[in-house]
Amino acid sequence: MKHLLSVADLDPTAIEEILDLADVFAEVGERNIPKVPALRGKSIALLFWEDSTRTRLSFETAAKRLSADTMNFSVGSSSVNKGESLRDTVETIEAMGVDCIVVRHGSSGAPWQLTAWTDASVINAGDGWHEHPTQALLDSYTIRQHRGSLKGRRIAIVGDIKHSRVARSDVLAFRALGAEVTLVGPHTLLPPSLDGWGVKVTTDLDEVLGEIDVLYLLRMQRERIGDAVVPSLREYTAHWGLTPERLDRLPADALIMHPGPMNRGVEICAEATEDPRAVIVDQVRNGVAVRSAVLFLLLGSGIDLVGGES
Repeated sequence: MKHLLSVADLDPTAIEEILDLADVFAEVGERNIPKVPALRGKSIALLFWEDSTRTRLSFETAAKRLSADTMNFSVGSSSVNKGESLRDTVETIEAMGVDCIVVRHGSSGAPWQLTAWTDASVINAGDGWHEHPTQALLDSYTIRQHRGSLKGRRIAIVGDIKHSRVARSDVLAFRALGAEVTLVGPHTLLPPSLDGWGVKVTTDLDEVLGEIDVLYLLRMQRERIGDAVVPSLREYTAHWGLTPERLDRLPADALIMHPGPMNRGVEICAEATEDPRAVIVDQVRNGVAVRSAVLFLLLGSGIDLVGGES
């Protein structure tokens, strides 16, 4: 595997391989010195044209735990503000010598284009509305960690499906691992076509609430929405938010998940974030282990990946 651009590039066996390897790096993260020499001498560039907290920091943490060198690219202080193109930026980074580029960009397909301009491995850290493969991997890992397997699990993804790259990648990963997925949201926030998705769809959250193993909540992507898609945030919460009343009706062993950032009081109530069923913090923590696994699989050279620093 040279690049990770889409979950569709991974068959179930490959996904499980990444999740199994993440177990190893989760153990590394619990050591007094959570660092191994697996990618010593490798250089990883983090190119983020869109804002990010969890993804960017977890990739940087993962790289450092593997002893790789990192370059951080910030649009706000770069020559992009002087009109430099995506291609010129990538070729500049390429000239400095990098082994891997982790890229987030507002245009769908941008990571694929990068592969034509660089010999480095490319990891898609989110492209427009399209995909976010490592988020889907860490979400799958979190469910597996708490429930042993995704096979036969009933997962409801609720909210702004239309603009969510997380939803698209999650559907691919969850279904590949044997889960049953239901998309829930207003008609205005569902994709115009769901052909090939292999999911159930409903606009009624209460209809499925008592029958699910995982409730995966999405925020409304207001930065990507041009027109009003719901009458008000209050109405959105009333119909599709995890309110205290719905929290009480959620199965006792169901997991509550959210990719962040959360809009508390809109798609998720404050009580839900503190509920024992919420594994949102685990998702963040697992992001480092899963992204460590991805970086190692792309760049590893056979060095003992679990041996500590000498």
